[in-house]
Amino acid sequence: MLDPTSVAAISAVLGAVGSGMANEAGKWAWESTGGVVRRIVGREVPAPVAPDEREDVARMVHDRLRTDPQLAASWTAFAARMRRDPVPARTVRSDLPASIRFFTDRKEAMKQLQKEASRRADGRPRLALVHGPDGMGSSTLAVHFGAQPTRFFPDGQIYADLGGRGIGGARDVGTVLRALLRQLRVPDEEMPTGAGELGEFFRHRVADLRLLIVLDHAYSASQVRPFLTSAPGVFTILVARAPFPGIDAVRVPVGPLTDRDAVRLLTDITDKSTVAAARATLPSLLRRCGGSPYALRAAAHQLSAPTLPPRRAGTDVDPVRGAAEDNYRLLDPESARLYRLMALRDWPAFDAATAARTTGHDPDATAELLEDLADRMLLEGGSGAAGSGRYHYRHAVRAHAEAAAIRDDGIAACSAALARTLNAYADLAASAAHQALPESWRVPAPAEGRTGQTYGDRGVALDALLAESGNLVEAVRCAEESGDPDTAVRLCRALWPLQLKAGHHEMLLPALRIGARLVDAHRPTSLDAGALHAQLAHSLTELKRWQEAETAARAAARAEAAAGHKRGHASAVEFLGLLRLRQWRYQEAYDCFEEARRYLETAQSYFRSSGDTYNTARTLTDLAESRLDEDDTDSARPLIEAAIATLDGQRATFHLVHLRRMRERCVAP
Repeated sequence: MLDPTSVAAISAVLGAVGSGMANEAGKWAWESTGGVVRRIVGREVPAPVAPDEREDVARMVHDRLRTDPQLAASWTAFAARMRRDPVPARTVRSDLPASIRFFTDRKEAMKQLQKEASRRADGRPRLALVHGPDGMGSSTLAVHFGAQPTRFFPDGQIYADLGGRGIGGARDVGTVLRALLRQLRVPDEEMPTGAGELGEFFRHRVADLRLLIVLDHAYSASQVRPFLTSAPGVFTILVARAPFPGIDAVRVPVGPLTDRDAVRLLTDITDKSTVAAARATLPSLLRRCGGSPYALRAAAHQLSAPTLPPRRAGTDVDPVRGAAEDNYRLLDPESARLYRLMALRDWPAFDAATAARTTGHDPDATAELLEDLADRMLLEGGSGAAGSGRYHYRHAVRAHAEAAAIRDDGIAACSAALARTLNAYADLAASAAHQALPESWRVPAPAEGRTGQTYGDRGVALDALLAESGNLVEAVRCAEESGDPDTAVRLCRALWPLQLKAGHHEMLLPALRIGARLVDAHRPTSLDAGALHAQLAHSLTELKRWQEAETAARAAARAEAAAGHKRGHASAVEFLGLLRLRQWRYQEAYDCFEEARRYLETAQSYFRSSGDTYNTARTLTDLAESRLDEDDTDSARPLIEAAIATLDGQRATFHLVHLRRMRERCVAP
């Protein structure tokens, strides 16, 4: 049995508590652990972030415990309280995308995968790199292998798209790890916050599982390394367009189908009589498709054509772009315009509502056009409930559509369409954010006349933001590149409910960095500057990037002070105190809280003297929340009652609901 006062046991407790900070109870446990460490060591010790820092703290604690039996007993009791029960095993179903009905050839590749999956465990990761050009079926091969009935993966098959389809489209490690853990039925609140801890947690979670992991659209060794494990029952398949160095994996090339297999696939898709009747066009069609399963599927309807239409120069080089060109020429004008204009950015998953705003058409009619484009294989439809009614482009198809837009619509029309798309996402985000968190002064209300959709409740509004989160991050990038800082800032301000209620900090961080950079460049002393630096500080803190978080929090305080926003200034200083608590810098934290309280009391006096009852109530709310954070309900209750009385008759429905919930916390047993 492991001695609870050994360096290894102490380090394990520190690691377990540190990895459980995704909820308020976990944060409290971490801050309490810092207090215990301070009492044992006799001074403040910086909170560890990296594993080597954790070992250093564990040694300091161990050195004191071995000389003081009373402290050792105290630590043992504390460690027992902090011990986290192991995550219970949950049934894991297959989360692979649906396979295809007509899977042709690839016998040798399937044998290679089967051989690696069934190889005797010897400490080496079970790992295969499936690679082939776009449209050759490398992703289909990996998915089809996982879909086969097999005794090797009784604990399930999980899948993640690493986003390497296009430049700048790669997803960050933390976001993908969380997506994989959710497929393993691990709740978000049980996941660590830091990316390094998250990788360690993932590897620990799969250590005893017999599992298939498919990582699609990979592009480098550094990108995939955090997901790799030597667990004997785990088989990982990487899918890439081309092999890359730095990974010791069984390489499984996926090349063009032979003419014989191509004809077999066409026969499966159509029928024998159609293929037999296509003697005139079949040889030419096979040449044009270049053995690409995608191109063959997209071109199957052309078998009955007497002759194949000529293509534009350059499209014959790539079978996928060539197939896209052939099908594009068959579209009616409205469908063709929709196909072109939605390709101006690599939106992760757009729907009919946004596409209709882009083109100016009716949403119902646009939904039908999108379905038709998907039927013609010019769009890829989403899978599952979350993906229903959403679409994205295959990389080479989007390249074709974007080039067609520049050629057929012109730069001015493309810029106007992109501006309409950005406005659609900004309006949606502002409306959903305000309905998801209506009492928060950090979420500005939508502009008059642009209130957008009404959602059933806060949860539905938050779900709408979650569904669009990838598009919103891409929209921020697009707004910056388009020279539209106002829209970028609107979008970033609307991300606050996602940060506060849903986490997703790794995904949102690039957008928040852009927003902070833009306000520094265009309006450094504005309310927006204070808000965006505060949002950035929040996500950096949750990700344990504490130095960067401190820089952002100080920038927020400076901007709020320069803008004369007293409540915002107090909030930024209070946040700096919360950051100090997380770092186990307790005295500095308390100093920040006292400073923030003075600012709030000054703000309260100012708003009262100026007759601003709404902001008086807001400030009273902030003061009450600061008391509740310290569990001082006796001091919080009068402030809450005063805020409720101040808002009487002002129709501040959401704020009053929030205050009444705070009052319930004061009287709860």
